[in-house]
Amino acid sequence: MTDATHDESDVEYDCIISGGGPAGIVAGLLLARGGVKVVMLEKHKDFFRDFRGDTIHPSTLRLLDELGLYNEFARITHRRVTNISLAGDDGEDFILGDLSRLNTPHPFMTIAPQWDFLNLLAKAGEDEPGFDLRMGVEMTSLIWADDRVVGVHADTPGGQTALRAPLVVAADGRWSKARDEAQLSMRELRSTIDVWWFRIDTTQQLAESIAPRAEGGNVFVAIPRDGHVQMARLIPKGEDARFREQGIESLRRAVAETFPVLADDVDALEMDDVKLLDVRRNEARRWFIDGLLCIGDSAHAMSPLGGVGVNLAVQDGVATARLLAEALRSGSVSTRDLRRVQRRRMLTTKAVELLQGGIHAMIEPVVHNGGVIRPPAPVEWLLRTFPALTVVPARILGMGVTPEHAPDFAHRKPEPV
Repeated sequence: MTDATHDESDVEYDCIISGGGPAGIVAGLLLARGGVKVVMLEKHKDFFRDFRGDTIHPSTLRLLDELGLYNEFARITHRRVTNISLAGDDGEDFILGDLSRLNTPHPFMTIAPQWDFLNLLAKAGEDEPGFDLRMGVEMTSLIWADDRVVGVHADTPGGQTALRAPLVVAADGRWSKARDEAQLSMRELRSTIDVWWFRIDTTQQLAESIAPRAEGGNVFVAIPRDGHVQMARLIPKGEDARFREQGIESLRRAVAETFPVLADDVDALEMDDVKLLDVRRNEARRWFIDGLLCIGDSAHAMSPLGGVGVNLAVQDGVATARLLAEALRSGSVSTRDLRRVQRRRMLTTKAVELLQGGIHAMIEPVVHNGGVIRPPAPVEWLLRTFPALTVVPARILGMGVTPEHAPDFAHRKPEPV
């Protein structure tokens, strides 16, 4: 990397997006379809990552319909899940949210590799003249003019570069550099768990569910994929070192006890294969300053439980494009415009935080003290007695309180099947 900085001030962009995850790439694609000239910076050279949420919710599937991309997405290897559930002590899954009750074209969620989903959107962006995706390029700092953000400095394979635009969208995740530099304060939400993330190669078939399983004080979530199972083990926060000291045999035994069908496949698992995910739940009190807007995890980090972070991020991207495209085409975006995005997304964000907080309240005591994962008795009685009410949490998690539709300018006819 050279010390010289190449200034691209002579290149006109309407918007710079830092981060190529779901929020950033959806916003970039839709804005480009709306005639906005967008440059997207993704620090990695590809989309393959350890911690990628693989759940694609009904609202995102409907969005793919609107963008003309659903048929192409359906060709990606994926699995369908029709409910959000907990493993009951009677051997039956207790359904918290029944997605099949939703009035939507695709009343289910899918488990599909997120890198395939992102590659699909990136490929669609190649057809838009205003879509410039730069892989292996990382934003390092913001460029300021008085108290306004006017661009970014970035590391590229050829050295540093400076890019300028009326708006920088920070979609660079829960450890957002742009948000931290802008000193946007965070409200921390309670979480007392972390996650071990690893895979087990297997030809065994597991149930099409993302229900947490508790056995002997061990809590796991298993995500079935072709040829392997992606495993998440929930552990008390800050206890990574202590659990590693117990050794690999302890982990292998815990997996086999919780998922007996995998007992013959755990011997290949090694401790070096186990990655730690530091679970954070937080929210920026203010998502924006003049010239900068945070969306997705940079605005509101969720835990991996329920896979809700991806859905929220996608909807943030849609709202950003719908509410800001006209202003960006005119070359002037006010803080009033940016405030509209936060206000639009706040109700759904708060509702999902509340619902996910309830899920944490059910699961965390089991992670710390053992036992059976159960909802509060009144909730369990209500949902068992009136199953139709399972549509309420399904609606919040699967669609959002204020679900987002692609703006008309982003609609396309679907590719032939």
